Formats: sequence, structure tokens, C-alpha cells
Amino acid sequence: MKLEGQVRIPSGCAIAAVISKEGNRMSGEMITDAMKPMHDRSNGLGGGFAGYGIYPEHKDFYALHIFFDHRSTRKDCEVFLKERFEIVKSEIIPTRKIPAITDEPIIWRYFVSPLKSVLTSMQLDEKEFVARTVMIINTEMKGAYVFSSGKNMGTFKAVGFPEDVGVFYKLDEYEGYSWTAHGRYPTNTPGWWGGAHPFTLLDWSIVHNGEISSYDANRRFIEMFGYKCTLQTDTEVITYIMDYLVRVQGLTLSEAASVIAAPFWSTIENKTDPDDREKHIYLRTLFPSLLITGPFSIVLGFNGGLMALNDRLKLRSMVVGEKDDKVFIASEEAAIRTMEPNAENIWAPAGGEPVIVKVKDGAY
Repeated sequence: MKLEGQVRIPSGCAIAAVISKEGNRMSGEMITDAMKPMHDRSNGLGGGFAGYGIYPEHKDFYALHIFFDHRSTRKDCEVFLKERFEIVKSEIIPTRKIPAITDEPIIWRYFVSPLKSVLTSMQLDEKEFVARTVMIINTEMKGAYVFSSGKNMGTFKAVGFPEDVGVFYKLDEYEGYSWTAHGRYPTNTPGWWGGAHPFTLLDWSIVHNGEISSYDANRRFIEMFGYKCTLQTDTEVITYIMDYLVRVQGLTLSEAASVIAAPFWSTIENKTDPDDREKHIYLRTLFPSLLITGPFSIVLGFNGGLMALNDRLKLRSMVVGEKDDKVFIASEEAAIRTMEPNAENIWAPAGGEPVIVKVKDGAY
């Protein structure tokens, strides 16, 4: 029998990310390799990546990545898409057959632009229209799941270990200025292709290590505003919360972080800056149902940047490192050292304190 200290009990799931503040593009092989030293944090039931800046030749079009269970489903979905979008390019997403990844669905991508006539008739802006279209497909079209829908970015995920998923999707052939990655260790939700991380909507992507004990309250609130949680994993709701707070409500990333990882009331009361104190009281009072409780560390990807955030009690590990124009984030320092052996300024963010890194203007 193994004694305490002789067996490794990982705190479930692995996350990693890298961004170039100069907008320099990096091969997806780097982020794939970063997941190898964190292999034991996954159990083979989900791995995935999000890359930003990977589609420069189609940067002005929404890239819809979709899983289909059957060719007939794909054809039905294409009919629906053509009613709403101009499809600039349509193709199967290239993959590499490997023994570690099995039972793959049909994996397709479409580069699309919303039809102006449809936008005018529905009186919606582009992003709201695309978000609603994603919700319709994922809730009403059985056997079709849109798992990525942003501009000049894409998500790649599967059932498997993340280092195998990266090989399967040929990420070594992609280059992006920012990458996020996830290795899944599901505890109370199923392992399936749509349930792997990252979860995305528009250009938002979330990778998450932890468990959301407030999921039902969070889901009930966000679904009042047209979002639908269909992917059988608690993490999905974080993506929709961030979209709602930042895109719809107009909050800054820091303010959104103060909603989902809100300071304790005692902490707010002890703030010396009265304006800062009033702002936090306002946010906690206005969005009480969007406080995320339970252990978590997340990385939010978006066009032009990343945000890393721990729960306010810091119940999940997360470290940050730097080297030249790059910032690295991971569950373990070993992953950072794999990407950059000479990384400097390694540090662990405080609970509830967001780390926001943005690419300089015009660099991507």
C-alpha cells in the first residue's frame, strides 16, 4: 500500500497559455509540448487548444469550427448557414490519424460573413447575430456542435490527452500570437468531444481547472439573457458570463473579474479608496448571481490578449512567467520551463487578482 506522499494526487486538470506582447506568431507545437510534463493532471477524457492570429488570410471572417455526427447533419447545417451567412470558404479541418484519438466526428470549418440583409431585418449587430446563431445550432440541431466561432482564432479539442490532441490537429502547422491549452480530468461530467476545453463564444475562450459549485445559480441567471448551456460541463457557463459582462454590459476585464471572483464583503469594507470601495459594492450588488464559487483557475483568451484568474481563496495552482516579449501561464512551473527554459519572474498570482496581458496596438 502506498503511503501519503508516495502517490501524486493532482488537483485535477492542467492549463497553460503563452502570448507574445509584440504579436509575434509562435508554432502550436510549443503549447502542445507544454502539456507533456502535466500529463498526470489529465485522464485522457479531454484535451484542447485555442490559437489566436492563426487565420491571417481570413482574419475578417468568423471561423466556425463544427462537430457533426453524420454527413446528413452537415448538409442540413450548411443549408441553415447559407440562409444567414456568405460562406467564403468551407473545408474539413485537417487531422492526423493517430491511435490515441478515436471515434472522431466529422470536423468542419466555415469562414463566414453575416448577410447584411439579415442583420438589417433582425436589427442586430454582427457579434450578437453570430452568438445567437451558435446557440440555435447547439440547442436545436441534433448532432451538430459549434465549438469555435471567433475571428482570426480557432479552437481544437477532442477526447484524449492534450499532447495527443495537438498532434491529431496538426498544431505544429499553425502559428499564432497567443495560445491556450487544457488537459481534462472530469470528475462529475462526461468526457466527450464537445465537453473538452476550451469553451468558446465569438473570440472568447476559457480553459478552467476546478469545479463550479455555483453552477446552477450561474446558469439560471445567464440563460435569462439568451445563452444556453448545452455542452454538459460546468465550465461552459464561464464563457457566457464573460461575454455577457464585457461585450453586453460593457464592463472592463478587471471589473468582470471582480464580479466572478468578487472580494469578500469584509475586504471591500476595508478598502481605503472610497471610489474603489463603491465600485465593488455596486458590482457585487448588481451581479450577485454571477459570483463563481468553488475552486478554480482560468485563462480567458480574447482577440489581442489573455486574462488569468484564480478563485479568491486561491484553491487551484497557477503560475506566471516572462521572457522577452512573452508571458507564460500554467498550472505548474514545469510547463513554463518546457516552453521557455530561461523564463524569468516566475510568480503565483494572488487569489481573485486578474493577470491581464495584451498585445500592443496594431501588432496582430
